[in-house]
Amino acid sequence: MKAVWRWVALVAMALVALQLFFVLRIAAMAVVDPQSTSFQRSEIWAQLHGGGLHWHQQWLPYAQIAEPLKRAVIASEDDGFVNHDGVDWNAIEKAWERNNRAEQQAAKASARAPDRPVRAAKIRGGSTITQQLAKNLLLSGERTLLRKGQEFVLTMLLERLLSKQRILEMYLNSVEWGDGVFGAEAAAQRYYRKSASRLNSQEAARLAVMLPAPKRFEKNPGSAYIAGRTRTILGRMASAELP
Repeated sequence: MKAVWRWVALVAMALVALQLFFVLRIAAMAVVDPQSTSFQRSEIWAQLHGGGLHWHQQWLPYAQIAEPLKRAVIASEDDGFVNHDGVDWNAIEKAWERNNRAEQQAAKASARAPDRPVRAAKIRGGSTITQQLAKNLLLSGERTLLRKGQEFVLTMLLERLLSKQRILEMYLNSVEWGDGVFGAEAAAQRYYRKSASRLNSQEAARLAVMLPAPKRFEKNPGSAYIAGRTRTILGRMASAELP
């Protein structure tokens, strides 16, 4: 029995040490720009195994990122960014309801035509910008309850230790915008041959639309969905609150 308790104590100490490591890393990010994220490193590894490395990223300070891009990303990804504490419970509830309806519709379609292939229900998340940053910055891509719990802890740490402005700056400089394209500056150069400091509202809205599936939208830039969604984001940008 003593041996069991000894192992329990060791596991507990390891978990505490891990959380302390995360606290120190996030606290340092208040003044030190992260050179890469866990997600980026996994993408680099995949590229190397695929036969070549093509990774583009250039850090741009918050003040130099065009205001339209900040507004577009908030309007598209997290319109309550400046007001929530890292988790938008209303968005999670709405996403859960949408996913339930989509799954029910898929089940009905399958029952009506059992021999016909039915497209899987499109599952949507309710993750905030802070949650997305926490996941990409420090965690692996696996989908488990343990990883989701760690994401929640990291989200709370980011919100407590960093300002909203710093969180948005780190997000805009590290998020994926295509195959090997990371951050606003690399995206602006890739798609518009200009700096992210000079993006106009139309360009910013279009980039924001790509964020949920950048690699897919990169291959089909002229899709009707992108055009329609861009118009929607343009209409929301004026009301987006900036930190």
